[in-house]
Amino acid sequence: MKHLILGNGPAGVLAAETLRHLAPDDEILLVGSEAEPPYSRMAIPYLLEGSIDESGTYLRKSAGHYDGLRIRQRQGRAVALNTEQQTVLFADGQFEAYDRLLIATGSRPVRPPIPGIDLPQVQTCWTLDDARAIARLARPGARVLQLGAGFIGCIIMQALTRRGVQLTVVELGDRLVPRMMTPAAGGMIKRWVEKQGVRVLTRAGVDFIAQGEEAPLTVTLSTGEKLACDLLIVAAGVAPNVAFLEGTRVHVAKGVLVDDSMQTSVAGIYAAGDVAEAPDLYAGRHLVAAIQPNAADQARIAAVNMAGQRKARMKGVLAINVLDSLGMISSSFGEWQGVAGGDGVEQVDERNGRYISLQFDGEVLIGATAIGLTEHVGALRGLIQGRMKLGAWKRRLLETPTRFADAFIACQRPNS
Repeated sequence: MKHLILGNGPAGVLAAETLRHLAPDDEILLVGSEAEPPYSRMAIPYLLEGSIDESGTYLRKSAGHYDGLRIRQRQGRAVALNTEQQTVLFADGQFEAYDRLLIATGSRPVRPPIPGIDLPQVQTCWTLDDARAIARLARPGARVLQLGAGFIGCIIMQALTRRGVQLTVVELGDRLVPRMMTPAAGGMIKRWVEKQGVRVLTRAGVDFIAQGEEAPLTVTLSTGEKLACDLLIVAAGVAPNVAFLEGTRVHVAKGVLVDDSMQTSVAGIYAAGDVAEAPDLYAGRHLVAAIQPNAADQARIAAVNMAGQRKARMKGVLAINVLDSLGMISSSFGEWQGVAGGDGVEQVDERNGRYISLQFDGEVLIGATAIGLTEHVGALRGLIQGRMKLGAWKRRLLETPTRFADAFIACQRPNS
């Protein structure tokens, strides 16, 4: 059996390793689109701030790791898939055949259609090449404008400030990380970041980018303000890499649609990681959950099923976000915005940097948002992912939401 894995990020690597354990005699080919060894994009901020070197981003540190597991590697970018002939065409004109295929091609950064966005001083922060370019331009004192304050934007803020740049962040939403934080929580993070010396402009965008006279770039904002910049970083979100699937029988919505076995609409073809759109934990609706814990779970499930030894199934994708914004730790889980007919509670203690929002559907905690409550944050995830019936603890949490750790312990005991 030949297993072809497209994508050598965390999902692809873990799937390859799992397959080798389960299918010791099968052929495994791991394909990455970049020249570097398999690495973690989430480590790039640590590279930029100088905490690690490039080798510190590598997913596996030991030399010969993949050779030792007889996992063959090649560089290539898939451009077409033939599901009938079971072949993949790559940009270099070469084909690879497969018996089982895993699509783990991840995501690519979105570059909005802004005039001037292709100028050399405009960078995304997604690859090691991007990191090298940013490191050259983001020198101490450099004027840096960051477009976007979502998850990716917030995790690179610390790296930029530690490089000593003058940082301005522009966000279209009314708060920071609007896709994972409530209005109150996002507002708290915004005010905290501003106290650390970052200028933050919400409800604003970039209309035009031009070569400047006083600086490499002159950036015109939607507010009419013009900013002189040495570097513009675009952190406006990501989109799954699915272009090579156009015209195939593999169903694609936002990402590659899969069932709870991680199989696509075509037998023998699976997907995992940022590219996969899988059923969620609660409603069963399909969701792209582009975070590493989900990628790891999906990769294991896909690999088990590709090996054909037994049928493995995902219990459902859970939205999980944990973020460090210049020292302010925030998290959100599940249906953090709440659901129709549900109820919730919110408690704000901005003076002490603490916040919590709990959302319920009947007796079950289905979502949460927290800031500064890191000691027992795993209990929040456990309550939500375990879909525990709270009973009398729901009333107690509505009165004192910070007692979620007590609720988690109690709900694991019978008759509590």
